[in-house]
Order: sequence, then C-alpha cells, then structure tokens
Amino acid sequence: MVQKAKILLVDDRPENLLALEAILSALDQTLVRASSGEEALKALLTDDFAVILLDVQMPGMDGFETAAHIKRRERTRDIPIIFLTAINHGPHHTFRGYAAGAVDYISKPFDPWVLRAKVSVFVELYTKNCQLREQAALLRLQLEGGGSHNGDGGKETAGLLAELSARLAAVEEQAEALTKQLGEDEADAGVVATAAHLERKLTGLRRALDALEPGAGGGAPMLPAQG
Repeated sequence: MVQKAKILLVDDRPENLLALEAILSALDQTLVRASSGEEALKALLTDDFAVILLDVQMPGMDGFETAAHIKRRERTRDIPIIFLTAINHGPHHTFRGYAAGAVDYISKPFDPWVLRAKVSVFVELYTKNCQLREQAALLRLQLEGGGSHNGDGGKETAGLLAELSARLAAVEEQAEALTKQLGEDEADAGVVATAAHLERKLTGLRRALDALEPGAGGGAPMLPAQG
C-alpha cells in the first residue's frame, strides 16, 4: 500500500487554508495546516513533505523569511515551495520569491485546476523518490546481511536482485513518462530540476544493481546517497 504524501499549507487566514484544502482534497493526500511561519517550521521538524504552499503576507515571520529558514535546514532544503500571494508588486517581488528558493510564485486569485496540477506533479515526484529510497534500503540490507553465508544464499541474492531490478524498471518507466510529459507541458524550471534529480538517482541505483549481477566483477558497489 502506497503511503500518502504530506502537503504543508501555510497561511495565517483560516478561510484561505479551508479554500486550499477544498482545492487539493481531490489529490487524496495528507494535508497539514500551519497558521504561521513558526508553526510551519515546527511541523517540518518531525514530518516529511512533498511540497509546501506558503503564503507570502503573514504577520511576524513572513513567507520569504520562513522560506529562508526552510532552505537553510539540511532536512528541508530540497522540499519544493510554491509561494502564494494576494498582491503583485511586479517583477522585483516575484524575483524575490524565486531568490528565496521557491519553485513557483502564484498570485491570488489563482485557477484551482492549475494549482492542483502543479501540486500533483510534486506529489508524484516525491512518491517516486520514496520508492527509490525503499529499493536502495532493501539492497543495502541484503549486502550487509551477507546472504551467501548459507547454502541457498546465492539463489536468495539472485532472486532479490531480479525482484529489485524489476521494481526499479517500473519506477524508471514511470519517471521517463513523467519527464516526457513535463517536456510537452513546458513545465516550470523547478519541476524539471526536481525530475532531473530523480533521474540521476535512478541511474545511480541501476548502475549499483548492474554491478551486482553475476560476472560483473569488482567489489560491493557504492549505492546512491539517500535524500
């Protein structure tokens, strides 16, 4: 069973949070509310999120300051941030949003369909990344466990490698289809960069699996770093 992704909604106005929940409920993911930048940072200490929808205009710590804190943390710096704002101060204001680390900057009122589509792409990328980490973790367990210590160890290892290779192939196929779709849709640079990051991880894991095939030679491969 695939675990639902978490989406962090940050806005100081309850009615805006309610509207976001109504728009994104069709994605069937876990929506987490935060009514301030401080509350958002607290939520990010314990949970992993696929994407953050962050209001710019908030009392106290505004969206730009909150994003700066998020990007400074090792644990959270790669989480995509979509800025939402009710005002438009022109190109300089938009540039400040991208400079703060946002992958997108959307002015209110926004098209619900467009916002839902953008969020769904990041949820899908996050899900693929989670699947990739699971494959790497399984492979690490097998390597560290030294399955060849008993008589059937070689067969067990070969069987596991075949299963991992098949599961990885499925993820590779889905990632390739997603990348093709992003190219056709002229997606934002932030989305494309995230997809490219996922593809690099997939390539690294595929090389590690290939190195373990019988007759490949060499020692234990370096597995792709997680995160």
